[in-house]
Amino acid sequence: MISQYLGFDSDYIIIGLAAALLLLLILTMVNIGQMRKLKKSYRNFMTGKDAKNLEDTLIKRLDQVDRLIVANDDNEENIKKLFRNIQCTYQRMGLIKYDAFNEMGGKLSFSLAMLDVKNNGFIINAMHTREGCYTYIKEIVEGNSIIVLSEEEQEALNRAMGKKK
Repeated sequence: MISQYLGFDSDYIIIGLAAALLLLLILTMVNIGQMRKLKKSYRNFMTGKDAKNLEDTLIKRLDQVDRLIVANDDNEENIKKLFRNIQCTYQRMGLIKYDAFNEMGGKLSFSLAMLDVKNNGFIINAMHTREGCYTYIKEIVEGNSIIVLSEEEQEALNRAMGKKK
């Protein structure tokens, strides 16, 4: 009867609906399987824990994060202080040992250049003689001295500044 009004056989409609029902049944089975896996994972996650324990754990972790942030800020400030302080320290050194007087031997005299990062510092020159040891110091500003440097002092300064002779 219906087939007379539609113009085609109603068996095709029944077969199409049966196929759709079968497809929906398969999708429902897959969905049930996935829900079981999800419930099992949820039960494993929640085993031995209640809402209060989870809240305590979250609060503890957030407190740790806050302490880490404060510690990080303190570390950054300390690093800045260290960087400022290291700019004033003597970081470069040049040492030349020599015989001030040929008769002494043993190279007991020396010139020592100590410079900071901006090539400011000093040169100590110690000359050893039979009568004693005489020590002189010369100021170095930006790699230069107002007072004329001896050959050994200049070589010590060049070594401290990383220059080759």
